[in-house]
Amino acid sequence: MKHVSALFLVSLFVAIPARVIAQPVELQYAPSPADNPLRGLVPYARPSADRFPHSMEFQYLALSQLVTGDDQYDFQPLEKLLDDIASRGNQAVFRIMLEYPGRTNLIPRFLIDAGLTVHRYENTNTAPWPPKAVETPDYEDPLLRKALQQFVRELGKRYDGDPRIAYITAGLLGTWGEWHTHPRTDLWASKDVQREVLDAYAQSFRKTPVLLRYPAGEDDPRYAPTHQRPFGYHDDSFAYATLNTGRRSDDWFFQARLIRAGAEETWKRFPIGGEIRPEVWGCCFDDPPCTPPGQSFDACRDATHVTWLMDTGMFRQQASPERIQRALAEVRRMGYEFHVKSADVRIDADQVRLTLEVRNTGIAPFYHPGWAIELAVLDASGSVLARWPTDWSLQGILPGEPSAVWKTTVGLKKIPERAAVVALRVIHPLPGGKPLRFANQTQDRHAPAWLSLAPVP
Repeated sequence: MKHVSALFLVSLFVAIPARVIAQPVELQYAPSPADNPLRGLVPYARPSADRFPHSMEFQYLALSQLVTGDDQYDFQPLEKLLDDIASRGNQAVFRIMLEYPGRTNLIPRFLIDAGLTVHRYENTNTAPWPPKAVETPDYEDPLLRKALQQFVRELGKRYDGDPRIAYITAGLLGTWGEWHTHPRTDLWASKDVQREVLDAYAQSFRKTPVLLRYPAGEDDPRYAPTHQRPFGYHDDSFAYATLNTGRRSDDWFFQARLIRAGAEETWKRFPIGGEIRPEVWGCCFDDPPCTPPGQSFDACRDATHVTWLMDTGMFRQQASPERIQRALAEVRRMGYEFHVKSADVRIDADQVRLTLEVRNTGIAPFYHPGWAIELAVLDASGSVLARWPTDWSLQGILPGEPSAVWKTTVGLKKIPERAAVVALRVIHPLPGGKPLRFANQTQDRHAPAWLSLAPVP
């Protein structure tokens, strides 16, 4: 994959009295917070406050809540959800579904009235909970197939790039929208139906990342190929059935599927997410952890380059201080992390040049477009005296690559007398969204959300 160089050069041109000053500054590393945007643990919507840091919330929605007729929609339930989550400075991860054990009326009524066959049976694939009744539609039904394609196109038209949304899991097909009907595999959607849904998502979402449940190559017996499509993946048995064991009985594990699909490097372009398996909620962060042998959280995290994970274990009840501290250390290593290694400020008679070394110290890239970056001069109290937009992007900076150069040239007639520090920040596209913070000791030193780079002499 072609990606952005790892070095960034910044040039600021300023008219000031004749002088020459060079100020190279080494900026010290400090872990970035666990609730940096677009990464980390994700509770269900409206979690109890202060259980564990987070910047996203998850929720299911039934297709019947949004689709009222043939190409007719009511998006108010989704609007209400997105606005509610955004009111807490968080972004949403959501999934639209047609079937969920123990729930009914998820299928749009107009389809049933038009003759859609619905299979009702006891679903036994609900461990660690008891079996529950489920309603599975006939996924081959022409009207349902048409409705699914129309819906995805309408969803993309309204919501692709919406700053209230972090990620979408494709959903729509299968139990819990997880793209299977196990153990009733006879009711699963054909590859033709899968392709129709995949095509609709690929055509409709170019900005907001969409994640699929199963990696699949050309010869997968059950799934249409996904390995060359513009989607990430979500592992919904994380830290339980994630890492490849080499055993044939475990060939459904997430990494084993990635390998068979030839999708092991998908993470370099598209995000990996998922859900921590219910059997190891919370205790996966204990010492020793409760995860199966060879499936520890840190090993699964590093091998898959996971960016976010749905979780209930750290949110359903107050965890012990020891568990919280271990979880914080593990979760901070998820996804991206950017450390500005050095800032070299050079001021002469007619210009100020600022050179930054920036590196991704995380395990995954930053996947989202539209996150602008700006420079500013702050006074000692943190007030912004002057600011300059840039054309920089955090996208494409892979972990483990050398430090690297961003270039920009801006004009300023003079440096304000009260100027104390040159600073940098990433602008969250969601008004009131939790700020993206760098892995630096000088992050927030002079003002919240701003990384202090170097003093102004």
